[in-house]
Parts: sequence; C-alpha cells; structure tokens
Amino acid sequence: MPTPRTAVLTAVMLAALAFIPAGAARQPSSFDALAKASLAQIDGRARLRGLRDSVEVIRDRWGVPHIYAKNTEDLFFAQGFVQAQDRLWQMEMYRRTYEGTLAEILGPAYVSHDQLVRLLKYRGPWDDREWTSYHPEGKKIFDAFANGVNAFIAQAGERLPVEFKLTGIKPQPWTADIALLRTQTAMPTGNAVAELRLAADVVRLGVDSANKAARPSPYRDLVVPSGVDLSQVTAAVRAGLDGMVTGVIRPELLPEYRSLAGADASANTGVQENSPGSNNWVVSGKLTASGNVIVANDPHRNVANPSIRYIVHLNAPGWNVIGATEPVLPGVAIGHNGRIGWGLTIVGTDQSDVYVEEVNPANPNEVKFRGQWEPLRIVRDTIRVKGAPPVAVAYKFSRHGPVFHEDAANRKAYAMRSTMYEPGNAGYVSALRYHALDNCRQFLDAQVYYKAPTENMICGDRDGNIAWQASAASPKRPNWHGRLPVPGTGEFEWDGLRNDLPREFNPERGWIATANHDIHPQGYDPPLFFKNGPEDQRFRRIADVLVAKRGFTIADFEALQHDAYSAPAARDIPLFRGWQASDPEVERARAQIAAWDAQFKRESMAPLIYRAAAPAIPAEARAPGTSAVRRGELLQGAIARALDTLRAEFGADASQWRWGRRNTSQLPHTLVKAYDIPPVERHGGAGFVAAVGATYREIMDMGNVDASVATNVPGQSGQPGSPFYSNLVESYGRAEYFPLAYSRAAVERAAAHRLALVPVR
Repeated sequence: MPTPRTAVLTAVMLAALAFIPAGAARQPSSFDALAKASLAQIDGRARLRGLRDSVEVIRDRWGVPHIYAKNTEDLFFAQGFVQAQDRLWQMEMYRRTYEGTLAEILGPAYVSHDQLVRLLKYRGPWDDREWTSYHPEGKKIFDAFANGVNAFIAQAGERLPVEFKLTGIKPQPWTADIALLRTQTAMPTGNAVAELRLAADVVRLGVDSANKAARPSPYRDLVVPSGVDLSQVTAAVRAGLDGMVTGVIRPELLPEYRSLAGADASANTGVQENSPGSNNWVVSGKLTASGNVIVANDPHRNVANPSIRYIVHLNAPGWNVIGATEPVLPGVAIGHNGRIGWGLTIVGTDQSDVYVEEVNPANPNEVKFRGQWEPLRIVRDTIRVKGAPPVAVAYKFSRHGPVFHEDAANRKAYAMRSTMYEPGNAGYVSALRYHALDNCRQFLDAQVYYKAPTENMICGDRDGNIAWQASAASPKRPNWHGRLPVPGTGEFEWDGLRNDLPREFNPERGWIATANHDIHPQGYDPPLFFKNGPEDQRFRRIADVLVAKRGFTIADFEALQHDAYSAPAARDIPLFRGWQASDPEVERARAQIAAWDAQFKRESMAPLIYRAAAPAIPAEARAPGTSAVRRGELLQGAIARALDTLRAEFGADASQWRWGRRNTSQLPHTLVKAYDIPPVERHGGAGFVAAVGATYREIMDMGNVDASVATNVPGQSGQPGSPFYSNLVESYGRAEYFPLAYSRAAVERAAAHRLALVPVR
C-alpha cells in the first residue's frame, strides 16, 4: 500500500504529465485572463491526501495566512501548501537556481552556473546531525513541508501559477532537503573571493598598501601566510568561483504567448536597487511609553517582485508563532511567539577560507597533507541541457573542501573550506526552535544551533529582558586571520568553532541596535571578520535617536525605520541661510534648502536640489571665516548648475521635482510587462536608515503583541491577478504598516478569506 508521501508524489507526476501546453488551439485572449484562470483557491474546502486532520487557513485583509492545525505534521504540511499557493513559481526558480538545474530549462549558457552550484553544494551526511540541528523533530517538519508543496502541485493540476503555463515548465516534486540548500547566500563564496582579491592587491601594491586600501575594520596588520606564493593567485583562480547567476531568471515564453506579448516579453530590465542594508534594535520598557519591550527589525535585501519574504502565522499544539520566512523555508525566521520577539541583521562573520593544495607531480588526483600524499575524492555528474547534449562533469574534493581551480603548471589546486559543509549550517531554519522559548536567556542559549547565515540576533521578551548575539558558526583560526589564502599542507587548520561570540543581556543603557556595522567589542580578538571600513553610518543615526529621548512608541519606530536624515546635509544647510540670490529661480531653490530638515523624504524637492548642488560647493563656502555675502556668491553658481541638471533629468516643471523620482523601486514581473507592478517612490536610499532594500519590516510590542505591525512589498502573493499581488505597494511607499494580528480574536476581526484543508480518508 503506498504511503501518503508516495501517493502525493505520484499525483504530482501525473499532474505534471497532464500539463502539456496545446499550442495555438489554446491561444489566450489576454494575459489578465490567463492570470485569473491560474489563481489558487483561497476560500472554501480543499481535499488533500497526506493530512491527518482538518486545517483552517484564514487569510487576513493584507494577505497573511493564519494556519490553525491540530498537530505538528499537519501544521507544516499546510505551511508548504499555502506558501506554494502564493509563491510556487518563485520557489521553483529558487530551487533550480540553488540545486543547479537551470541549464535544463534555459540552455547551454547556464551550464557553468549549474556546475559551480553543484560543486559547492552540501553533500551530507543526511542523518540526525543535520535534521535535529534545526529542531528535535526536524526530519518530520521538513518532510511535512515538502509533502504540502507537492499536495498543492497535485491539487492545482492545470491551475498552477501562470508562469508555468507561459513557459511550459513543469514543477518538480519537492523534497525535504530543498529547504537545506546552502548556496542560497553568496556569503561563503564571498569570503573566499575576498581573499583572492586581496592576494592580487598584495602582489600589485605590496602588503602595507594593500592593507591600507582594504581599510580593515577592525584594523589589524596584514600578514602573508608562509608557504603560499600569492603571485600564482591569478584572475583564472578567481574565475573558479565566478559564474553563479545573481540576476533575474527569465525562461523563454512558449510561441503562442510570445506572439501575444510582442515586445513586452523582453521589456523588463529587472529590479533597480542601490542600497541594501539591514537594521534592528530592541528597547527595554524603561525607554518606552507603554513600559513594554519593543523589538524593531527591517532586514534588507533587493526589492523584488515577488518579495523574498513571506509572512505566516503558525498555530498548533505547542506552536503559536508569527512573522516572516522565505517561501521555500518552513517555520518563521523573524517574528515573535507571544513571549519573545526577535530580529536579525547580517554580521559578516568570515566562514570560509581558500586552501592552496600542493599536487603530487606523479598523480594529479593526490595532494599533500602533513608530509603524506592523500587522494582527492572525485564525484562524477551529468548536467542536462535544454537544446544540447548532456554535459558530463567531475568534481574534486580535498579534505578542506571542493576544488574550484586546478593550476597544472604550478601543481596547485585551490579548495574552499566553509562552515556550510558542516551539519546544521543551512540558513535561517534553526529558528524553528524559537517557538518553544519563553525568554531571552533561553534565546541566547538557543544560539548554539544558529549557524548560518551570520546574523546579529536580537531578542526582547514580555518579562522586560533584551539581548543580542553575533550568531554564526565561526571558525577558530589559531595562527592566522583568514584574510589571505593559506597552504593546504597542514600548517593552517581550523581548531573547531568559537564559543566566545559577542553578546549582551540587559545592558544598562536600555537598548541594543545593529546595522551591519563593526560589532566587535573593545579588545575582542581575534576578530570574526574584517569590513571595508566600519560601515557605521546607519548605526550612528539609530544610536543618536535612541539616546535622545524616552517614551518611545511603535509610531516612533515606524518613523525611525523610515528615517532619511543626512548628517552631511544638516552640516551644509546653514550655508544656504543669511543671504539671498539675485536670480529668482536660484533664490527659490536656496530657500527650499534653507528651510529643509535634512530628511530625504520622497515628496520633498530640497534633497533633490541639494544632492545635485553639493558636489559643486567650493571649499571656501564651507570655511568658517567666509562672510555670508561671499558664501552666497560662491553658492549661486552651484545652485544654478544643479537646476540645469534637474531640468535635463526631470523637465522644466519644478513642481514635479521631488526626491522620490530619484529614489524609486522597480517591481517588474520576470516574464511579461503585462504583470509589472508600477514603480513606487521611496524615502531615503543608500546610506540612510531608510535604505531601499527593506521589503519586510516588523515592530513588535512584547506586552501587547496584537499592537505589533508589519509590512511586506509588493504583496504576499506572487500570482498576478491575486488581491494580494500588489496591495501593499502604495502603503509601503507612504511608510505605512498593517497590524500583525496574533490572538484569535484579532485574526477573526481581520479575516478576509477562509480555506479548510480536509484530509482524504
């Protein structure tokens, strides 16, 4: 008798076989009609194989699903089902990107991507060391989630998301390990590439000049490891870690849809983004108006359509947690469980090293370690390629990790050692453990399981505690800093993982904040990482606000998450006061800047004028002894040139000049322009607390969790035509939030759609 899982997979494959486009006979009338015919069911009843009991899914007015199940397996089965309803196309492209199966649907140009991804992927062991690292019932949870995704594929039949219809691509059956892919973040390879680039700079500039150019924060002298010839670290070596796709994935439309799309099929240029950066802070009750701890987080990555994050509420015996995950992941990665709230920003811990292996001249598949030749492990693979023969590949692995470049002339092989090859190092999913935590002390204890990606994990609880740790699997390097490649012959080896990670618990100042800055405490050594400068502009602004007052409210923190204050502009604004320009247009522009508050708000003209004029402000105008009259003479020319620039860019009608026209987020659909979401003008930009990259924001009152708020752009659903496809865009641009309903009463008040998931007996 087949198991529920086997039955689900069989149904998925049958549904996939049935989903074969019928060409011109099924010519659509419009893309709108195609989208509406592909929408997932969000009301009524859905009968599903694999469920033990019925599950209730309430979608609120903002598209957040609140899932009520009677047991853990059904809870995560339903989560997989619901997230696939809203995001299956996004999930399929994610899976193909990070499993290395893009060439199968996109052709020969993607073979190099697939080859690199497969070389770098985690290869086990697939046992309890992996599964239970994330949760004691990890295998059950990941299996249930995958079964839920497959149940949606089977249930949807030909009503799969419209992108599958447009391209003819069939979603592949989901498996438990997809949530544990390691290559979804570029950080492990980024650390290795940074070593190779610094090696090239050392050869080109010398050690001291290369270190000065790198601006390491925290500062340390740069020491070249003995036994490695950096002159051999050429561009060809660096190319071994290059080739992974980072842009938008665009499969080709089927012919009947290409003709309908016309030029629109290729009109999208992708998301425009210039200011990634994350912020989080937690404030104790002694600084808030309510006396409750408030936790705020806006983790940033590229603004995208659909959002990279998905808000979900999971409720079952032992579970009641709400917040954001990523569509392919079970659980909640950022949010609260009613007792603790948490958030994250990237730390930047160096988790990877390049090892230069010495190759046996008599055998290219052996390398030296501590005086002995040892064999490389060789794994053979085949990459399927659309429109071309399969490509046979062979991957080599030393004891340190995958070999990404072989230099036969110098008898060297370059391998990358990374924490991502250790069990329990998949990104974000160890947050599955947080549903059971009662306070921030337990949260700090649970950080032993949080290994990737490297995150500033903050916590606030209903008892009034606040906490932080720079969490990640952090290699212990006893005799080097990890900034340059090292020989693989045994002199530079990790000594396990560090257990001295920086943390705080209830600091006297009453608040904790991070913003991707250099978080090392005074005297902490050796460092966890070296940034290119302290990168502390956003942190300093947050700190200035948090020390300036008491009685903070959620509204205050909404304003701080959208803060676009420019300290350089604030220093320059007085230069524009105390004089008048003779030219009326220049005078109007001067007056705009003189009356400005140094906030780069989307509706404001002053920041647009200032940003155009600032590069032309002469040093004499900023000199303390310069008279107002002389300063005016100097600044009029800078303003006049700025006005010429703005007329050329935005037209002669100055009433239409505003910062938002310069700072706009694009939200194109990946395949056809008909599904594009109009651009949204934004506050802030690069370097501001209101950096553009935030798509999910949360602010949580731990004494009144129903007062918590959130936002997610452009909407919860990735399905064009859904009421939740773009419903959050304008409120997002206006810096508005919606309630993060948590109690059953609050959920009922916000309910908009109800779907009962019913088991097939």
